[in-house]
Amino acid sequence: MALSSKSQPISLNSHHFNTQLIKPNNLKSFHFSYILQNSLNFSIRKSHHHHSLHSPNASISSTLTTTIDHNLHIYQLCIKGQVQESIRYLRKIREFHESIEEETFVCVIRLCEYKRALDEGCFVYEFILNLTTQLSLRLGNALLSMFVRLDNLGDAWYVFGKMDERDVFSWNVLIGGYAKRGYFDEALDMYHRMLWVGFRPDVYTFPCVLRTCGGLCDRKIGREVHVHLLRLGFESDVDVNNSLITMYVKCRDVRSARLLFDGMSVRDRISWNAIISGYFENEDVFEGLRLFFLMREHDVDPDLMTMTSVISACEVIGDERLGMVVHGYVAKSEFGGDVSIDNALIQLYSRVGYLSEAEKVFNNIECKDVVSWTAMISCYEDNGLPERAVETYKLMQIEGIIPDEVTVASVLSACASLGLLDMGIKLHDFAKRSGFTTCIVVTNSLIDLYSKCNCIDKALEVFHQIPDKDVISWTSIILGLKVNNRNFESLVYFRQMKLVLDPNDVTLMTILSACARIGALNCGKEIHAHVLRNGLGFDGFLPNALLDLYVRCGRMASAWNQFNMQKQDVASWNILLTGCAQREHGVVAVELFQKMINSEVKPDAVTFISLLCACSRSGMVMEGLDYFSSMNTKYSIIPNLKHYACVVDLLGRAGKLDEALNFIHKIPLEPDSAIWGALLHACRIHRRFDIGKIAARNIFQMEEVNVGYYILLCNLYSDCGKWDELAELRRTMREKGVTIDPGCSWVEVKGKVHALLSGDNYHPQINEITAILEGFHEKMEAAGISLPGASSTMEVEASRADVFCGHSETLAIAFGLINTIPGTPIWVTKNLYMCQSCHNTIKFISKVVRREISVRDTEHFHHFKDGSCSCGDEGYLTNS
Repeated sequence: MALSSKSQPISLNSHHFNTQLIKPNNLKSFHFSYILQNSLNFSIRKSHHHHSLHSPNASISSTLTTTIDHNLHIYQLCIKGQVQESIRYLRKIREFHESIEEETFVCVIRLCEYKRALDEGCFVYEFILNLTTQLSLRLGNALLSMFVRLDNLGDAWYVFGKMDERDVFSWNVLIGGYAKRGYFDEALDMYHRMLWVGFRPDVYTFPCVLRTCGGLCDRKIGREVHVHLLRLGFESDVDVNNSLITMYVKCRDVRSARLLFDGMSVRDRISWNAIISGYFENEDVFEGLRLFFLMREHDVDPDLMTMTSVISACEVIGDERLGMVVHGYVAKSEFGGDVSIDNALIQLYSRVGYLSEAEKVFNNIECKDVVSWTAMISCYEDNGLPERAVETYKLMQIEGIIPDEVTVASVLSACASLGLLDMGIKLHDFAKRSGFTTCIVVTNSLIDLYSKCNCIDKALEVFHQIPDKDVISWTSIILGLKVNNRNFESLVYFRQMKLVLDPNDVTLMTILSACARIGALNCGKEIHAHVLRNGLGFDGFLPNALLDLYVRCGRMASAWNQFNMQKQDVASWNILLTGCAQREHGVVAVELFQKMINSEVKPDAVTFISLLCACSRSGMVMEGLDYFSSMNTKYSIIPNLKHYACVVDLLGRAGKLDEALNFIHKIPLEPDSAIWGALLHACRIHRRFDIGKIAARNIFQMEEVNVGYYILLCNLYSDCGKWDELAELRRTMREKGVTIDPGCSWVEVKGKVHALLSGDNYHPQINEITAILEGFHEKMEAAGISLPGASSTMEVEASRADVFCGHSETLAIAFGLINTIPGTPIWVTKNLYMCQSCHNTIKFISKVVRREISVRDTEHFHHFKDGSCSCGDEGYLTNS
């Protein structure tokens, strides 16, 4: 395509058509003032002798009309804004091969641009192409302006190449079109070509080029353009300076923007808006607000853009008082009823938690748009009212407002919070039909929905369909896998993420939690090193996530080091107290709690849950009851159901089951399944079938029953020899489709986490693992230690253990013994509880191989050494 500023003119006469495109050299100038009123700035030429056609349906005859009659009639139709009639008349003229003036085409093209009639404009363009291969300056500029305005840059580029002459307007239109559509590289290329062929940019060129530099965030090229305009003498033009300010703030060079702003001799409202919004965008909100007040001192009236920016700034800093002052100002101004102002106010009040004010603003909006509804839905969702968010969305549907992608994402988030899978699936279908699944915000919300509704495979399907995943996409799927107890897979996805993106704080906290759950200590240490390298180890929630990792993995020395290095808030004290509770170190927990009080850290509800749990597992009944009594009287913390469950567990583990039952009857709240479950667990330990039946009856009257309670009841029936009841419960479980996760244990060997599943006969080292375990069983028999299967009772016990334990921890220990050097401690994490058989086997292994073996199951942290366990065989003595 030719890119020279001038090309050789080509005749407008076509050899293929009789129709001629005539330049009206013989027509006098004729101007219609009312054309300007209709935004059609046409220059019409008229002949002294003409005949007007009054109807587009009038017969066209070369004997009755002249060329001028046809053109004037089209002029009249354009003046009236009748684009369809103009096109229809053009078609008839083409059928009769009549001559058409160039100015007539210009008139129709501008009308198509004004009416945004792309199809009709394309028809005119095709009509012209059939007449000529080259376009004049005036006709080409008209077509350029129309195609750029109607976002048809392909035809605009083609028109530009066919023009026999170009002026600065031609270049400006195409550069501006590329810049507006985000084709910044193409816009800069056109600007450089414009300079190369010798055109001098004007005041309309530089705003387009500077917008391009801002869009690219290319400060270097922006400064080059700044030098160009200085050389050409445009440094005093207000519009050019405004564009320069915008360019610099987009390139995050607020200092240069401010120097330019301060040096302007003349500033308009746009100048103030550019610098104020620039400070807001670059996170210097207070300086932006200071400039806003300075703007008012200079008697410059703010406009809609100013006020929406200021309201958004109040939202960012969470200053409700300033926000309400601004609200009062705009209510008295001309912007009081503007919907965009009201939408910004809803978002402000949502941020600061003023729901009633947000609702007032929303209810007072006369014509609510989709942004208004979305802002209110997000307001409810962000403030912990997902039910209200869903209700508002349903009202929005009744009003006939079509949701956009942000609306869908907000409602999906509310559905995820409420577990409304069916509604979420409907929204997913709507998003597919509307094309919203290409929006990353929607797909990320879908991942969150399916993850929280236990449809992790569907979440993975959505994740893999995202072409350009962002850090939120990766974090959402990693969190979803962790929530659905697929922690091992979450580590795999985290490693994949690091190949393409840097994780953020939320990602790191999520993966640290996953590492803690499966005992992936070395992986957690790698993340700790990454955190320290990037200077993140002392801020936010990451320090406590690291502390939790070391506590859960049983590395208390490392946990204490981390605790002493970080800010010691109530959460960090709670994590240490929880670690003491898991290890049954009640005395240490009491000492730690006293240190916490002495450090002037105020305990919260979680603190007492950990403290009561530590007392319960250590048999410190009186101390636990004293702490429970002091919650309200000394620390002003009202006990909730979890605290009552801890007291039941405290009394039950100590064998005071009748007292525990009486305590439940005195609870001022309705007991939940956790309270009755604590009683049932104690009944299993002490074989109290009578009270256990009462607890089980209350549990199974609840709507949702956790599979763990079925396991507890099965254990109670088995321990008490109630085989008929056990068989009936097993049948009920099958009928209800109650499934138990297969036993899975994780062991870390040489920095790599290995997962071993119960009954997995396809493990690469299964033969070696089996041989190791069989050897230990033979030695146990030789030592006189009974194994499952020695009697009918033991056969039932073995069957129960196969179902509820799976023995995967012994597989993991055998794998660790094979793949580590002698004397290396072995750390195993398990997803189910440990049965008596495995407990006895591991005690025997630790004595024979002289290694320390740690196993964390769902109930205890077992540390085996020299044939004994740190749990003191609690829960296993009755079966020995």
